[in-house]
Amino acid sequence: MNNNHFSQLLTIFHNRMAPEEGYLAGYGAIINTYDLQVPLPDMLSLISRKHKRYKTAEWMVFTPRYMPEDTLMGHLTFALKYEGIELAILKKLFEKLDINEISRAIADEPTGQYSRRIWFLYEWLLDRKLDLPDLAIGNYIDLVDDSIQYASRKEIETSKRHRIRNNLPGERGFCPMIRKTALLEQYIELGLSQQVKKVIGKIHPDVMARAAAFLLLKDSKASYAIEGERPPQNRAQRWGRAIGQAGQKSISKEELIRLQQIVIDNPRFTKMGFRKQEGFIGEHDRRYGTPVPDHISAKWEDLDMLMDGLIFTDQKLERDDSFDAVLAATLIAFGFVFIHPFVDGNGRIHRYLIHHVLLRKKYVSEGIIFPVSAIILERLNEYRSILEHFSRSRLDLIEWKPSKDNNVEVLNNTIDLYRYFDATKQAEFLYSCVRETIEQTIPEEVDYLEKYDLMKTYLDDHFQMPDKTVALLVRFLEQGEGHLSERARSKEFQALTADEVREIENKFQRIFEI
Repeated sequence: MNNNHFSQLLTIFHNRMAPEEGYLAGYGAIINTYDLQVPLPDMLSLISRKHKRYKTAEWMVFTPRYMPEDTLMGHLTFALKYEGIELAILKKLFEKLDINEISRAIADEPTGQYSRRIWFLYEWLLDRKLDLPDLAIGNYIDLVDDSIQYASRKEIETSKRHRIRNNLPGERGFCPMIRKTALLEQYIELGLSQQVKKVIGKIHPDVMARAAAFLLLKDSKASYAIEGERPPQNRAQRWGRAIGQAGQKSISKEELIRLQQIVIDNPRFTKMGFRKQEGFIGEHDRRYGTPVPDHISAKWEDLDMLMDGLIFTDQKLERDDSFDAVLAATLIAFGFVFIHPFVDGNGRIHRYLIHHVLLRKKYVSEGIIFPVSAIILERLNEYRSILEHFSRSRLDLIEWKPSKDNNVEVLNNTIDLYRYFDATKQAEFLYSCVRETIEQTIPEEVDYLEKYDLMKTYLDDHFQMPDKTVALLVRFLEQGEGHLSERARSKEFQALTADEVREIENKFQRIFEI
């Protein structure tokens, strides 16, 4: 276990520029020493030779007094203490270590809190028991430090052997993690769920019902638009009705297949159900037809285990009312789209799962659908960037060759790339979308409908116009920024006098504050 070459002095690591010269510590040092083929953590640790502790977007910089003992246990302890739990790195490391060597290292300090965590994680990740006696004394400690990462608070399993409370948010089959950042804490402290419930409670039920119907259809159309599709109205409405039922049924493999059947209404050219072939997102070389992947999906042989793990974690987080709903939606919805279990329909079902989790965890009132897809569509480049953030770091770790049908054939074991990942960036993005929906989109739609009703009441009282004509007139006035075009005056609204048109325009401008 002793190795005097963990802490390398450097200014760049895996193409990531350090903010200053310093020594790698924690997971970075372990990855470097053992040449672990894993995605690099979003945050790395550096021990500076200066006396200033600070953070950048990709580095935590520590002063010299934080330098860990230059051994594996020293750097593992540092990692757990300051960087949290990185399951993918730990599993790759444990698979490389000699079982007797790690047993001896833990036996040197079996009751230490970090030794116990390492011991538990070794046995939990590898499903392999070390030749060590159960602990008989010592207080129970949490596995996850919830000052660093978000953890479960309900249904926590205790391990008498290690005297550990396993508060991981998932299970061995699927357990992404989210780091506790200042931005996420700000979002959570806003209490957006209570805000939107309070706002909705003050709105006339009829207005809210109409707003909900509009937002539902808007979200459905946006979800197709994100995929580059323009569905006919009836197809968008059909998917909108499915979104409207989100949260009513628990997620299961059968339910996911049912949703795919709604998304893909013409399955003649699509193999339905869970994939029985590999998959990728990207292009084909124009000359040779070979794959040029941006994202390689989980191996189809791994889908049963991955989906069982995802569904178990979804149900666990649903029961844990202390685990933030938006964070839970991030883990499940993004976990699903990264796995990409279907040949087609993954993107829309991924965004459906956001609605599903928010409703199951009662983040929003029943019947209200956040138009998250509409916000994503407005921020499409940012959305693609956070998807690529996951995929890009994994492409070089996946060994593949083109198959005979110009698909990819994955040659190595990749399951852990999809079950253990850091979803912090995805959580920050999703929370920003939810905030925009609550603070802008819903209030703006309700405000519009209330103004529309005032305009309609005025037109009903003075001109007795049919609803269809009112809708047409308002649309023309919106297009003309409060003025009716000469074409509309001479055609659809030729029955109005010039004075009446001016009166209507003035009323519209006052109501809509133009």
